[in-house]
Amino acid sequence: MCGILGALRADARAVDSATAARALDTLRHRGPDAHGHWQDDGAGLWLGHRRLAVIDLSEAGAQPMPSRDGRHVLVFNGEIYNFETLRAALVRDGVTLRGHSDTEVLLETIARDGLAATLPRLNGMFALALWDRQTRSLQLARDRFGEKPLYYGVLEGALLFGSELKAILGLCTRTPALDRTVLAAYFRRNYVPEPASIFSGVAKLPAGHMLTVTRDELSRLPAPQAYWSLSAEVESAVQSRSAMTDAQAVTAVHDTLARAVELRMVADVPLGALLSGGIDSSLMVALMQRASRQPVRTFSIGFGEAGYDEAPHARAVARHLGTEHTEQRVSAAEALAVIPRLADIYDEPFADSSQIPSVLVAALARRSVTTAITGDGGDELFGGYLRYGLALKWWQHTRALPAPLRTALIKTITHVAPAHWDRLLLGVAPLLPARLRFGAPGDRLHKLARLAAAPDIGAMHAAAAELGSGVRLVLGVEAFQRGPQRVAPAALDEAAAMMLADALDYLPGDILTKIDRAAMAASLETRVPFLDNEVVALAWRLPSHMKLRGQQSKWVLREVLARYVPPALTERAKAGFAVPLDAWLRGPLREWASDLLSVSRLKQAALLDAHCVDHLWREHLGGQRNHQHVLWALLMFECWRARWSDAT
Repeated sequence: MCGILGALRADARAVDSATAARALDTLRHRGPDAHGHWQDDGAGLWLGHRRLAVIDLSEAGAQPMPSRDGRHVLVFNGEIYNFETLRAALVRDGVTLRGHSDTEVLLETIARDGLAATLPRLNGMFALALWDRQTRSLQLARDRFGEKPLYYGVLEGALLFGSELKAILGLCTRTPALDRTVLAAYFRRNYVPEPASIFSGVAKLPAGHMLTVTRDELSRLPAPQAYWSLSAEVESAVQSRSAMTDAQAVTAVHDTLARAVELRMVADVPLGALLSGGIDSSLMVALMQRASRQPVRTFSIGFGEAGYDEAPHARAVARHLGTEHTEQRVSAAEALAVIPRLADIYDEPFADSSQIPSVLVAALARRSVTTAITGDGGDELFGGYLRYGLALKWWQHTRALPAPLRTALIKTITHVAPAHWDRLLLGVAPLLPARLRFGAPGDRLHKLARLAAAPDIGAMHAAAAELGSGVRLVLGVEAFQRGPQRVAPAALDEAAAMMLADALDYLPGDILTKIDRAAMAASLETRVPFLDNEVVALAWRLPSHMKLRGQQSKWVLREVLARYVPPALTERAKAGFAVPLDAWLRGPLREWASDLLSVSRLKQAALLDAHCVDHLWREHLGGQRNHQHVLWALLMFECWRARWSDAT
């Protein structure tokens, strides 16, 4: 795992070496083991690399790496898990390799076959930049799901690209302007949706895409080209479905996941796993332990607050599987101490509050290992989010009502303030089944009313997934920004269409961004077996009833895990690595938040509706509403704005 940075100047002048060195050094956390740079004199091309050595720790794996024939130069961030298969093909063709790194195998395969032909054959995570000295063209590419980040944009007469925004901005004399339209989208999603970035003129290369550009094209960049499409993969998988029994499906998922895990256990450095004790991470650890001759190293953190502590569950799974388990109890003060670092870690406004425990558990793991396997991706592929079942059930219930009655019901619910609903329902709560007893029932009723107003189940799912308040917060933006509208393949049922929507947007925008930045801040590489090529293809060949069955999510994964771990150890309500934001904002974070959200401060910046923000804050403090999600988004933006004040 590494960090990459580069520039291609329109005027062909050399990049200032001192400026480039300082910019590259901002990526030290992504690659603390070594660094290097290369430039093409007279072409205006400069490439920089920070190395975290994981496979082939020798100088033979150093970057930037020139090809054997001297035509190509590569900087690469990531891991190619099927590199041994690719290496064997090169050796059969008589190619002599200097070392045993996946970087060299990737580069020589590209040199032989070209980048466009190589990319679809890769099973891995990566962001790369390839310079062709013969054609003087630059190619950028990113892995299928966007596990590894790659930003790019033409700024100050050069195409700049890199793993993180801070490094790109280190090559600029001034910070680009904030994009208010993107900011509005952030407040709806709590992350900046791809391919946008928070800065005007800078984009994220979309997952599964490549970009080829010459110096003459910098005034008008060509559009990135897809080398792989998840939607096309899904459509093909659905059309190629063959009838499978439950038992056959469980065996197929088990065997495919086991191979994916084993591929990701290849490393020349200590390896471990992040363990929450939930279905996905427990299954990853079980399959790792199955393939290992010694106890797998596992890591978890725990909070003291009731209802937010996953450590006992992780501990029980680790004990059952016989792992070498490390657990850290984190106080509220230790968790809160992470907050000032978040704007630097994420570079863009990012408001998934599970970023806090993610940063903490990554730092814990890095004390013992260099790379760690995670359970990310299981929810999107195998139906793990509660909103899938909620949207399906609520859609059926609301469509059964005549339209006039449904409209009247929505108006009745929203006419009564959430705090009043809380008081009205408080008395009947003890009479309800445990699964129907919710905290803040008024807020939940209002959200259900918004879902009931959706014109179709796709819109209902989008509304269920959104964490923003639905209030227009950004001044000067007329329309409240929704996420991209995706058209699912016609063969998909409603549940599968929702999973696809999340895999296309929420997975790269939130989940993969969160773990990449949190882990790399600690110089920890993370690997995601659920996003293995074969696992993805198999997951979409399975019908939805093998994922969502009755009230149970991830049915097939639970069946696979039951081969290793008793269900009693993992069966519990999905927690999502949560932190007690609601209480923190009314308690230890109150003074800090009040300063950041003060009306005078917001009016001076003239970016947000100060009075609207103040109303949300006062309602939350007074207990009338629980606005924790939108308030966290506001606070993370204000922290980011303080860090990048010259952008606004």
